[in-house]
Formats: sequence, C-alpha cells, structure tokens
Amino acid sequence: MASVQERVQQLYRLWSQHPGFDPETRAELAAIAGDEKEIEDRFYKDLEFGTGGLRGLIGAGTNRMNRYTVRQATQGLADYIATFGPGAKERGVVIAHDSRRCSPEFALEAALTLAANGIRAYLWESLRPTPMLSFAVRELGTIAGIVITASHNPPAYNGYKVYWEDGGQIPPDRAAAIQERIRSHGDVTAIRTMPEAEARAKGLLLPVPPAVDEAYRNRLLSLITTRPEERAACKILYTPLHGSGNLPVRSVLTAAGYPVTVVREQEAPDGNFPTVRTPNPEEAEVFDLALRLAQTEQPDVILATDPDADRLGVMARDREGRYRLLTGNQIGVLLADFILQSRKAAGTLPANGVILKSIASTNLVAPLCRDYGVELMQTHVGFKFIGDKIREFEETGSHTFLFGFEESYGYLAATFVRDKDAVMAAVLVAEATAYHKARGRTLYEALEAIWDRYGHFREGLHNVTLPGKEGQERIQALVDSLRRDPPEAFGGIPVAYRDDYLLGEGVECGTGRRYPLTLGRANVLHYRFADGGFVMVRPSGTEPKLKVYFSVVGRDGAEAEALLARVREDALRRLGLT
Repeated sequence: MASVQERVQQLYRLWSQHPGFDPETRAELAAIAGDEKEIEDRFYKDLEFGTGGLRGLIGAGTNRMNRYTVRQATQGLADYIATFGPGAKERGVVIAHDSRRCSPEFALEAALTLAANGIRAYLWESLRPTPMLSFAVRELGTIAGIVITASHNPPAYNGYKVYWEDGGQIPPDRAAAIQERIRSHGDVTAIRTMPEAEARAKGLLLPVPPAVDEAYRNRLLSLITTRPEERAACKILYTPLHGSGNLPVRSVLTAAGYPVTVVREQEAPDGNFPTVRTPNPEEAEVFDLALRLAQTEQPDVILATDPDADRLGVMARDREGRYRLLTGNQIGVLLADFILQSRKAAGTLPANGVILKSIASTNLVAPLCRDYGVELMQTHVGFKFIGDKIREFEETGSHTFLFGFEESYGYLAATFVRDKDAVMAAVLVAEATAYHKARGRTLYEALEAIWDRYGHFREGLHNVTLPGKEGQERIQALVDSLRRDPPEAFGGIPVAYRDDYLLGEGVECGTGRRYPLTLGRANVLHYRFADGGFVMVRPSGTEPKLKVYFSVVGRDGAEAEALLARVREDALRRLGLT
C-alpha cells in the first residue's frame, strides 16, 4: 500500500499532467513544483463532504474547491438521488450561488453534471441568498438543492452545501450516504457532464421561475406586525458587504415602508470583498463605512449581511446616540423577546410553542421562555439541527415552532425557510426597532431592560485557526488534553455539570452522578456553571478552527465583563493558548 507521501505525489502528477484536466489547472500546479508542503496540503486528503457539504480554499487539488471537486460531489449526490427512482430525478434540484469567486461557474458545473445524469436542474443565473435556496426547494417541490457559498469566510474560500426536499441542510445520515458515493468516483476526469446548450435543449437545465422570488418576498411581508407610521419613523442603514443580500433585503424593507439607506461602497457584488478584511458581520470593522455614513444619516439601526445573506450583524443605537455592536446572542434574545411579546399581545401565542437554540448559545433566553410559558429546546451547533427539529414538529404535531437562533448570527422565525435567514432577520430587527422606538426606547435600551430582569449575561468566542494537516492534528490534541484532565472551575467559577458529547455522557460534578446526553455524538466538551453560564470547546465543522465559547452572568454589566475576561483567560491558559 502506498504511503501518504507517495499517494500525494501520484495525485499531483495526475492532476498536473493528465489531459483530462484543463490547461489552467495544470499550469497552476506546475507553478508549485518543488513546494512539497503546498503540494501535500492540496493532495493529502479529499476535500471533506460533511453535513454542511464542502468548504475549502479555491484552487487545484483534491483538497481544494474547483470544478472537478464540484463535479465529484455532484456525481455523488446524483447517484444518491437515483436511488429514489425516476420520480426524484424528474423533480430535480434547484441551484443558487452567491457573489464569491467562481460561484457562478461552480453552480453551472453542478447543473451540467446533474443534467448528464438525467436529473433536471433549476438554476438561478444571478446571485441569490442561501435562505432563498431553502425556500425554493419547497416552493418548486425539488428533491434537493445546492448552494455555492462559503458564507462569511475570507475571499480565498468557496463551498458547496446540499439541502434535501424539506428545505433543510442534509442531516448526517444523508451526508454519509452521499459521501460514500462520492468516494466511489475517485477518477474525477471520468465524471460525466453535458454541454450547456444540450442541457437546455433537453429541458434538463431550466431557469428558476421569477414567481419564486415574489413568493419569498410576500411570505416575508406577512411577518410584519408594526403599524405603518411606526415603520415610516424607523430609519435603516444597510450594507450587503458585496454579497447577495442587497436586492432582497432592500426590496422587502422598502415594500414594508421602512426608509432604507445603503452603504454604496459595499453595495455591488464582488467576490474579492475589497472594503473589508473578511465579509463577516460579526466583526466590528465591517461597519466602519456604515458608521461614517451614520454620522449624517442618523439611522435607528445599522444592518449588515454576509455574502450569502444567512447571517445578520446589527449595530443598535443607545440612549446617548452611540452605535453598539450586538453579539449574535444579544440579537437572538432581543428577537425572541419581541416575537413572544408580539404573539402574546395578538393572542397568537400557542400552548405548545417552542424556541430552539444551539448549546453554544446564551441561556439568557431560558427565563424569558419561562415567563411566556413556552418551551426552550437545545440542539447541537449547526442550523441544520434546528431545521431538522422543525421537520420533526411538522411530522409529530408535538410543538409549534416560534423562533430559532445560534450565537453565530443565525435566526429564523417562520417555517417556510429551513435555514438561518438574514433577510428575514433584517425584517425582524427592523420590526423590533420600530416597535421599541414607538414606545420611547432604543433597541439597545430594550436589551438593557432584559438584562435588568434576568441577569447581566455576557458571552464570548475565541477562535484558534490552525490550517493544514498539522493544524488538524493539533486541534484534536488540544481537545483530547482537556478531555483527559477536566477542569473543576474556570476563573474561580465551579463547574456544576460536565458534558462530553463524544462519549454521550454528562457528570454532575458535586455528586458524581452520570446521565446520558440525548443530542447525539459530537466532539464537544461543555462545562456548565450553576447560574446558566458555561465554557464550551469544539473543533469547527467547516473551518480549520478550534472554537472556545464563554458565557457568564453578573449582577451588573461591569461585573459580567470582569467575569468574562477572567473565565476566558483561565480557559485559554488551560488549553495552552496564551
């Protein structure tokens, strides 16, 4: 059996010399001849197809996003669809893409690979947000959906996400079945494709009907609950960060009657994202241009969407007129409060209502749910798990979904989409801002009122980026070291419960009592404090990162910030990261 290094060299020679690869690919690889580290990183493994599909650097190689890895993934998906019979192939697959480099090309490659397998493909020929893809799957009744995006990653990345007929991302069992079929196509030069003209002539490549866009916008408008005069008095400043959110966000907010100003320098789609280091609405720096414009516009709230418009960042005005960057947890709590308050006032709060959140997200929402008499459920990290619970509720009728959120700036408040939706979230944040402004308070003051009621929660996240094979091994070693020697406290706060999702078991630290964990196995360590705070450690499922989450509760903001700093410092020290 060939060693890893021998296999790397075999693959490098194949990709750089075989006439089945295009001249650009061969030239790119010829340019790195002799750079053994770069060659190893490109070929030491296949780009992994996980529950979120593919994500990686754009470039030539098996561990890169390129037309051949896109074809290979699509062939695996096509093989899987074929197991459901001719009807599934006839229903077809809908495909969307964002503004990233190579996104239109990869979307077309996927469509033509499907066509070569006799599977109908509906292709948006201009960019659309990921949540619109989720909506279109259900609206068109397709068997699956594909979106080409790497979300908020830096410009060098792209990705490929698969959705199933319920509109949600494929769950782990389907991902494993598709991955098995992808692996069977080791020779990427042999994967079938079809000329575009032939695919269109045969009715295997079709445009997405414009009625889908209109239906999506109308469903969003149905979420409006504020009065017209409240909306007209609420000024919105918005930046799409060169992504796909520009037209849908502005269209729905304008149709609802909100005055909207866009940051012109960041309006046009551009996969190089020239005005930001990375197009991530979690980062304060992406708001620099918006804040400059805010000096003259004086908006009530500033909104930013990432390239595929599934994540929303918010800056809210405080009582002094300053703009405060909200965390994903704070946005989630504000929206949960607004939705529950509005539902209760309208008499539409159901007896079996439920709010969903990931285990990495704030527990500040727990007392809020108790006060409104709705259940709070947790899922693993990844909005696909929230989407899967919505599907379960539909099948069983056990609960009525009201709202779901993740700390990573993802929100959903209606079931016609099954993934996080920044277009919908933009509507909801505008609605919450207008509601509170009409009652004499800013959105930030509404957050302060929640803290005063339930405790001053503060959360943080530390990302450790360790790329390549060595980085992957280091990340695993860091998690294993914590698993072998579990801490009893962080920053002087005792750990009350220690949950190891890889083992599927938790421990009550004071008594030693063990209990099963019901969310399924995952490489996650979760250390919970008695007051609702926690420290959580997990490797990212989509990026070469170790993620360390923190949550604390203080009697006031100053105490909470001090606790957060102390807990963070202690946790990172234990991991050897300081």
